[in-house]
Amino acid sequence: MSLKVTFGILAAGLMLSGCMQATTYEATNTSTFKPHDKELLAKSSFVQTPVAEPFRRAIVEYHRKEVPGSIVVDSDNHYLYYVLNDGKAIRYGITVGEEAMAWSGIAKVGSMTEWPAWHPTPGEISRLGVPTFVAPGPDNPMGSRAMYLYSGGKDTLFRIHGTNQPEYIGASISSGCIRMTNVDAIDLYNRVKIGTVVVVLEPKHGDSPYNSQMALQGGGGNNTGAGATAY
Repeated sequence: MSLKVTFGILAAGLMLSGCMQATTYEATNTSTFKPHDKELLAKSSFVQTPVAEPFRRAIVEYHRKEVPGSIVVDSDNHYLYYVLNDGKAIRYGITVGEEAMAWSGIAKVGSMTEWPAWHPTPGEISRLGVPTFVAPGPDNPMGSRAMYLYSGGKDTLFRIHGTNQPEYIGASISSGCIRMTNVDAIDLYNRVKIGTVVVVLEPKHGDSPYNSQMALQGGGGNNTGAGATAY
């Protein structure tokens, strides 16, 4: 991880830690994990970096009026909300794309996959030097789960998925997709279904009560070829 990214995440954690005293953090319920999940998670070769406190999964007060069971993505502040009843939501920390690569709008979960394969876009293959296909597994950048976003009946090529780079939760470095820790991706996956509404707020329209903005420089274009997956 670059020094710039490290300082950015630490700074956000320090600024927000004093604002979160009333937050109810959720412990990971490993009883919901399938044997295959436990096996692959145990085989992960990446360092299990703790997520900064402001980006840990938590139940929070939520003021927006989306229907319970829907998802709201606040890319500005690096949060994904799963809306509950009674003015509450489960808030997850996420990694998002730089503004130039971000997608916003209203979509639905069109399909869902456990331990997905990765089909890099032509732009990612050129920019990152990755192969054209990466098989499912603990070191796959798509992580433990993928929820594919559709709009107007068409695949947007953007996904909510796990990651093998948990150290970047709270940063803006992906090629546009929404990354969660693998355990959070499993938790969300177990709550949603095909047809779940996903609202991705436009850049500069984030309204989380605790501003965690820490946009980072870098990356490249978002060249999403037909049938490819934007990572």
